[in-house]
Amino acid sequence: MKTAQAPHRSAAAPPATPGPRPAGRAAAAPLRRRLSHQARAYGFLLGGLICFALFSWYPAIRAVIIAFQKYTPGSAPEWVGTANFTHVFDDPEFGAAWRNTLTFTLIALLIGFAVPFVMALVLNELRHAKAFFRVVVYLPVMIPPVVSALLWKWFYDPGAGLANEALRFLHLPTSNWTNGADTALLSLVIVATWANMGGTVLIYLAALQGIPGELYEAAELDGANIWQRVRHVTVPQTRFIILMLMLLQIIATMQVFTEPFVITGGGPENSTVTILYLIYKYAFLYNDFGGACALSVMLLIVLSLFSALYLRLTRTDD
Repeated sequence: MKTAQAPHRSAAAPPATPGPRPAGRAAAAPLRRRLSHQARAYGFLLGGLICFALFSWYPAIRAVIIAFQKYTPGSAPEWVGTANFTHVFDDPEFGAAWRNTLTFTLIALLIGFAVPFVMALVLNELRHAKAFFRVVVYLPVMIPPVVSALLWKWFYDPGAGLANEALRFLHLPTSNWTNGADTALLSLVIVATWANMGGTVLIYLAALQGIPGELYEAAELDGANIWQRVRHVTVPQTRFIILMLMLLQIIATMQVFTEPFVITGGGPENSTVTILYLIYKYAFLYNDFGGACALSVMLLIVLSLFSALYLRLTRTDD
């Protein structure tokens, strides 16, 4: 009797694997994910981009166009080429405004650069009440600029002003302050320095506290005095911050407006007329928007050079 034999079984074949995914489809999936992530990022940025476009980029582009037009409210603009620039160059106040602006910037660098650095050095050496003095130093920054200018206008009053009263108390000669052509610009520099140095002091203080203490200890062991420690340790360790703040201060001081507008009105004898104040006069006193925009373009070019230098120095390689 024959027994039934089991049918011959071949070796089990490996399970079938799906074929290779088309290259186009494989590359499209990560691309879609990247686009989805970028779309969400740009969606969050859209509000800020719209604000910049409406309130920053569009006015800047519009100002460049108006600089080459004869533009007065209520009339159609007329293309005049470089006539606005020629008219501005011929204005006697043009040279005075640039001279005052550059002088203001230079004096502000000498005073407004040294004073915050020295104050930061002093605050860095304090052992007690550091927080209190930081608040005191930063307090002027929290005062609105117009309020600060009005306070200093009363302070500089040649009659009952606190400045001359203090000089009389010390039996020293009084000064004309903002009423004298030779002292007005320096008086405004003092106001601007007092009002804006708080933030600079805190930035310097943060940089000083980042210097390793071992460097000062090594300098003391070598017999270095305070001046030598500042010169050979502090300044080299903070030179990048010093340079950055110097460039930012140049950009800011060349746009000074509040102090001349509120305290002196550009006087006496045009000794405090600055470029920004002259732009204001062309636009809102002379009703010459073409000339105002021409001046704005000139100032834009000058500030762009310093801004490009600042961006070049702060650029980091990816």
